[in-house]
Amino acid sequence: MFGLAKKDATLLLVVVGLTLLAPFILNPFPTDSAMAQFNAGYPDLMQRFVIFGIFAIGFNILFGLTGYLSFGHAAFLGVGSYSAVWMFKLLSMNVIPAIALSVVVAGLFSLLIGYVSLRRSGIYFSILTLAFAQMSFNLAYSVLTPITNGETGLQLTLNDPRVLGISQTADGSIPVTGLFGLEMRSTYTMDVGAWAFQFNVGYYLCAVALLVAFYLAIRIFRSPFGLMLRAVKSNQQRMNYTGLNTRPYTLAAFVISGMYAGLAGGLMASMDPLAGAERMQWTASGEVVLMTILGGAGTLIGPVLGAGFIKYFENIFSKINDNVLHGWFSFMPDGLENFVITIIHPFIGKGWHLTLGLLFMMVVIFLPGGLVEGGQRIATLFKRGKKDDDGADTSKATTPAE
Repeated sequence: MFGLAKKDATLLLVVVGLTLLAPFILNPFPTDSAMAQFNAGYPDLMQRFVIFGIFAIGFNILFGLTGYLSFGHAAFLGVGSYSAVWMFKLLSMNVIPAIALSVVVAGLFSLLIGYVSLRRSGIYFSILTLAFAQMSFNLAYSVLTPITNGETGLQLTLNDPRVLGISQTADGSIPVTGLFGLEMRSTYTMDVGAWAFQFNVGYYLCAVALLVAFYLAIRIFRSPFGLMLRAVKSNQQRMNYTGLNTRPYTLAAFVISGMYAGLAGGLMASMDPLAGAERMQWTASGEVVLMTILGGAGTLIGPVLGAGFIKYFENIFSKINDNVLHGWFSFMPDGLENFVITIIHPFIGKGWHLTLGLLFMMVVIFLPGGLVEGGQRIATLFKRGKKDDDGADTSKATTPAE
């Protein structure tokens, strides 16, 4: 199907199902229940899951296939966001031209940075990309203020000279982003008993972009180009000794990865037309590294899982506070309840980074292949148990009666 092997086609169908049914999957608890705070089926959060999934997929093409660790990919995310907002200000509020410009500009910017950075490898490459990212952040924050609007961030105004659209609506407000008449913020809520499921136009646009990005990633992984990138990761020096120039391949991977980041930045601006320099900080680059490693570097679905895991912790787990804990442990005696809450307190709320850090260390130590490896181990255990049961049944059936 679509030129994919059966295994890859099945994986693509699984991703399609997960993205389309996300409003149901991410809202397992009734709206009015005590566990409703763990629901993640909100339009803004689902959009973040998908957008950062695209960001991580692109980064995985570089890091997972070639082994080149970049700490500067947030620069392409920020450039994509700035490009999209400028398109909204100058042309129209249609998201398609804005997203297209984001991908193109991020690709050109990554070509420039990659051409310089890829002259070195290993830790020197990582340091160069980190330096470029910090330079980009400082330029956006202070030097290029006429273009980026500095620390305030680039945003829409009522005086924007929009060529193919209106500068303001009839009621004097700023127009909203849309897709041929469909507003990105439009949301339909379906009430089913005690559950409320929200279907957002912007989320499904991001979901379509994720599916296209995921499909292209599969084709890259299975192509001769992908095999060449794996060979670079395995032993680039040996390839150079054979007379094969690997720089065009690594540069192509770097540019493709940067274009994925630009796509993510364009989608972020399309959902919320605002671009700030903070999106270009090195911490944002470090976050996508964590997503990729946590999910499983070099795997197809791992970066998507890692992005969803981290964003869930950031937006849902971080909301658990002492009041919530008191509600959970109210059945305990007061002294024991306070003791348990004192123990748990450093790991929740603002301390969610500590919990995530501990989980990340455990994954790196015990599951080097990330969450994907963990899932594979669990599946292997189930298969082994099933084989043992089948073997026991077979031995009973073939044992002659005495």
